[in-house]
Amino acid sequence: MPDIHHSDALTPVTLDRREGPYGEVVLRERGDDFEIIANGCFLMDTSDGRSERLLIDAALAALPAGRPAPSVLIGGLGVGFSLVRAAAEPRWGRIVVAEREQAIVDWHLEGPLAAISGAALADPRTGILTTDLVEYLSTTTDRYDALCLDIDNGPDWTVTEDNTSLYSPAGLADCRERLTPGGVLAVWSAQPSADFEQALRNAGFDGVRTEEVNVARGVPDVVHLALRTD
Repeated sequence: MPDIHHSDALTPVTLDRREGPYGEVVLRERGDDFEIIANGCFLMDTSDGRSERLLIDAALAALPAGRPAPSVLIGGLGVGFSLVRAAAEPRWGRIVVAEREQAIVDWHLEGPLAAISGAALADPRTGILTTDLVEYLSTTTDRYDALCLDIDNGPDWTVTEDNTSLYSPAGLADCRERLTPGGVLAVWSAQPSADFEQALRNAGFDGVRTEEVNVARGVPDVVHLALRTD
């Protein structure tokens, strides 16, 4: 999820409110920024996308040198910053985004968020899967060179209870299976998690490390990185 910092001084204006299979999602405008709220929980806004860009950049940097046109699966469309970053990098090949909320997809395709992501969505490398990421990872046979996951506020702060399975031993095994040999898993979090780092090692990942992005207040946002080396 994007950095959780927004001005409390401005009154938000609700632009759209949808009831879907996973509950309520709301798009709000606060000053110059847009916010997404899910079941009353603040998820993300457009005020600062540094950590979402790091999610993509760090994954690409961690891949073995010389790998041609690596593919990337972005888990969660959000406000679009990660997708935009990936599409701006010509070294990426196939770019796939898994987003389970049709409302969020609609806001990007034909709503206010199109101003952010329109060019990236029109990129011929880009594809959108309107599907639950956890279910997709456990059922697909597709493999990617990088998985960039940003569907929660972190492994220790999930948005919905169902998402906890992604960070379980079985969920991390699914992530590892979806990676090509030498592939990288990158997971966004609003706070560091030593327990999650150990869970990655226990799941057979190598090169586990955490990169931080300092924020205006509170603990840094982080990106957890792990490699499949076989």
